[in-house]
Amino acid sequence: MLIVITGPSGCGKSTLANRMLEKLEDMAFSVSYTTRQKRDSEREGKDYHFVSKETFEKMIQDDRFAEWAVVHGNYYGTPRNVLERDKKKGDILLDIDVQGAAQIRQKMEDAVFVFILPPRFPELRKRLKERGQDSESTIQERLSMARKEIKRYREFDYLVVNDDLTQAEEELIAVIQSQRCRREIREQEIMPILQSFDQGD
Repeated sequence: MLIVITGPSGCGKSTLANRMLEKLEDMAFSVSYTTRQKRDSEREGKDYHFVSKETFEKMIQDDRFAEWAVVHGNYYGTPRNVLERDKKKGDILLDIDVQGAAQIRQKMEDAVFVFILPPRFPELRKRLKERGQDSESTIQERLSMARKEIKRYREFDYLVVNDDLTQAEEELIAVIQSQRCRREIREQEIMPILQSFDQGD
């Protein structure tokens, strides 16, 4: 099962993704590629694969991305092997931007799409300023984009408001656990149970 989480920059989706990976078993994280500068808190190969613009564009030419987009002047992309991964190896968590989520939906309609919202616009602005990672002009660009992205919430299966991090985490876990219990997901798993009823005592 592919779980796609997205939302405006600063909504906390990456923090929630990391907490999901710590709490849930059989959950793999798809590491995206990007051309933006690595932040001090980020690690190569864990948070992103940081590459040059030339390398990224060559990867586009080689059709190596399941989706890619230009966000705030930088390239971001999901490696194609995410979609080709054997589902028996476990669930995949994908933390991407809203544009990328729309592309993934066109290719994998059975994926689960979750939109993370900030509690209010002023709170989002405060978070972006307090994390101290962007210039004022970049912050304003992110806020302008957020005003557009927030209107696309109807495109998603689930909505999680990240006001209280613990509650947002619990809601996201509940979404994933409920999806894992869907009939089409568990049908093969329950076959031995069904067969035991056919066999009698």
